[in-house]
Amino acid sequence: MIVGKQDALEKSAKIWVAGGSGMAGSAIVRKLMERGYSNIIGLRSRELDLRRQQETEAYIVQESPDCVILAAARVGGIQANMNSPVEFLYDNLAIQNHVIYSAAKHGVRRLIFLASSCVYPRLSPQPMREEYLLDGKPEPTNEGYALAKIAGLKLCEFINQQYGYAYISVMPCNLYGPGDNFDPIRSHVVPALIRKVHEAKITNAQHITLWGTGKARREVMYSDDLADACVFLLENAYSDSQFLNVGTGIDMTIQELAEIIMDVVGYRGELRFDSSKPDGMPRKVLDVSRINALGWQAKTSLRLGLEKTYLDYLERASAEYLGTE
Repeated sequence: MIVGKQDALEKSAKIWVAGGSGMAGSAIVRKLMERGYSNIIGLRSRELDLRRQQETEAYIVQESPDCVILAAARVGGIQANMNSPVEFLYDNLAIQNHVIYSAAKHGVRRLIFLASSCVYPRLSPQPMREEYLLDGKPEPTNEGYALAKIAGLKLCEFINQQYGYAYISVMPCNLYGPGDNFDPIRSHVVPALIRKVHEAKITNAQHITLWGTGKARREVMYSDDLADACVFLLENAYSDSQFLNVGTGIDMTIQELAEIIMDVVGYRGELRFDSSKPDGMPRKVLDVSRINALGWQAKTSLRLGLEKTYLDYLERASAEYLGTE
């Protein structure tokens, strides 16, 4: 239940964006700056290991932020999750516990935690509503990541209940955008497809082969839209908040998504699928009626977002080739 509003956040408030150099975090930093927030910290704290409790707590004590946005996480696609379930569970639990608990312990009353649509059960009714959380077993291919994120959002919920704080957990759908990870093993679906399709184009490959059947359905959202939602929630902070889905509310098959990316990249080869590989969750689309009712909705079209992301990939690949990164 979401009721009432908190006092407005001052533009001079000290905001720590943990994970501010990542795709989601950097988008949030850009949006905060665009909205006139002038006291953003954590932009040069890569040496800070959030998996270490003492380091994390010492940083919060030293900086004394008014608000924390937790965008730091170990993330990756289906193959990375399957290969390293220990790290996806342990690292994310450590990061979340240290940042969220230390913030609460030292009086940070506002926090936004980036969870994931992976928290919902594998066979959840679609579209997935917030109340479906914990109504079934998670998708096995990313169970470690999902369990960690569930623990993080429940910790935020309990802190609100016990201490009266306004910690909000957002469950975004699959994200993509500038600054994404295009590593073929660790990337999510959109950057993985962009790289695969681009490499097929420049090598004149006759076809590309993707994991699964191509029939699994996914919802994807441009990272700047997530950032816009986070800043919206900061500026319209509601008391007694628990968690909110953030997405477009529109899904498509992996085959349809791949075909759009092939068109954006300009690749005309054949698209094949290896059905011996897992699809992951059969369908994942969020019910976004709750955040829409508060006055927010995603704005960036899929085509425009993919074009901007592909341009970012080309620029970064060129910089890496020229040795300027």
